[in-house]
Amino acid sequence: MDTLWLEYYCHPDCEPLKNIMRLPRDEAFALAKQLTDSHPETTAFYRFADFENYYPRRLETDKLLYGMFQKLGGKPQCEHPLSFVLGSSAYLHQWFGSGQILRIPLSAIEEDRISFTVGDSMSTLSREGALQMFTLPMVKAAIRSHPEGARGWLADTLQGHQYMEAQVWGDVALPQEAL
Repeated sequence: MDTLWLEYYCHPDCEPLKNIMRLPRDEAFALAKQLTDSHPETTAFYRFADFENYYPRRLETDKLLYGMFQKLGGKPQCEHPLSFVLGSSAYLHQWFGSGQILRIPLSAIEEDRISFTVGDSMSTLSREGALQMFTLPMVKAAIRSHPEGARGWLADTLQGHQYMEAQVWGDVALPQEAL
């Protein structure tokens, strides 16, 4: 099987491997305001400009993802996952201000702590009204059965989407090669 990895994109003024939704509500709103006020032209923070709308939609999406993942046999360690990309996304790297990229081998994440959705989970849910979630065993099986391996499967699966989002349901210890 092809070697697979996850990438995490981080704006230059942010701390990597954090999720604003893991903060208490008041702290999340304060951080969202600080980020939008100090970076009015930054694409990554436009979603926080209307945090009153974003916050409940993100809560709802994360709750749905959590339930879907559990039904598929996942064992989340938290309510709000860290968002990665399976493979790479030049689009997201630019979206996050061409900041830091952390690359982690997919093998560094426990199978029952990761799920995948086609495209950005929140936007896909808003636009299409439904999400297709994959577990790591499902992804591996699909890749093994595709005649062109991981690249072919991703190309076929991502029709109309920029990337495959990976939700890591817990904290991530960075392996040495990710640093």
